[in-house]
Amino acid sequence: MAKEIKTIGVLTSGGDAPGMNAAIRAVVRTALNKGLNVKGIQKGYNGLINDEVIDMNKRSVADIIQKGGTILYTARCLEFMTPEGQKKGAEICRKHGIDGIVVIGGDGSFRGAQKLAEAGVNTIGLPGTIDLDIACSDYTIGFDTAVNTAMEAIDKIRDTSTSHERCSIIEVMGRNAGYIALWCGIANGAEDILLPERYDNDEQVLINHIIEGRKRGKKHHLIINAEGIGHSTGMARRIEAATGIETRATILGYMQRGGSPTCKDRMYASVMGAYAVDLLCEGKSNRVVAYKNGKFVDFDIDEALSMKKDISEYEFNVSALLSK
Repeated sequence: MAKEIKTIGVLTSGGDAPGMNAAIRAVVRTALNKGLNVKGIQKGYNGLINDEVIDMNKRSVADIIQKGGTILYTARCLEFMTPEGQKKGAEICRKHGIDGIVVIGGDGSFRGAQKLAEAGVNTIGLPGTIDLDIACSDYTIGFDTAVNTAMEAIDKIRDTSTSHERCSIIEVMGRNAGYIALWCGIANGAEDILLPERYDNDEQVLINHIIEGRKRGKKHHLIINAEGIGHSTGMARRIEAATGIETRATILGYMQRGGSPTCKDRMYASVMGAYAVDLLCEGKSNRVVAYKNGKFVDFDIDEALSMKKDISEYEFNVSALLSK
């Protein structure tokens, strides 16, 4: 028989992502409309084990859907990776009568959700990460905003790069995944895109490409470099020394995490938040909400974490073709 849910907790964990507030709002208001109590857990699992738990009502999530970041704050918590920390977190849930928790975050957050589920707290994960690296989902909360933020910044850098006839290396976020780099590389018309999944560290190929382009009359050269490769400043120095062409590195950094979420991130995050509450009310646990093949679905967390994801070979080939 399904466990009856009376009180739901919600937390955000790991790196923040635009759209997390939309998901929080949807969780809170969906749960309240179903007659449930809602507790906000501040600062992720760190806040859970330190009992930073607050009551939430409809006004708690008013006027937040357009805001970046997370009103519940977020943190990384090494203690929750230990059996003692996990036990303490489950005890805090029982203290507040929390029957189910919605965890908004990435792979690491889902591993924490697994442990809470094993301890008897029904848990649902939402994919909240700008990196788009959750294998079970074609969409992750925050990616659309982050990639648009990066694209707009790169357009501006390209303007000045062209004016000075430079080579520009622009490093984007994504941790060990190259999705932001790939999308920006195609959308910004980059000459080279360096992805952790594909790059072989052969800088001579880049140097040759830059020299060939200059011989054909190109006035600038744009390289999008993924965070998982990094070392953009050193790369710029080496390329300038080898080509004689002024080369500058720009690391976009945390600006990609912030800003008002796009319509897509607000809408998808809202639907996912409501979906998570529905799953908890059905007695489900240890699930991840995903967007797959045009539909909102859910997977077992164990299954989701075992899945692998790679850059689309066709999209990568398109990026190479269009850069010529």
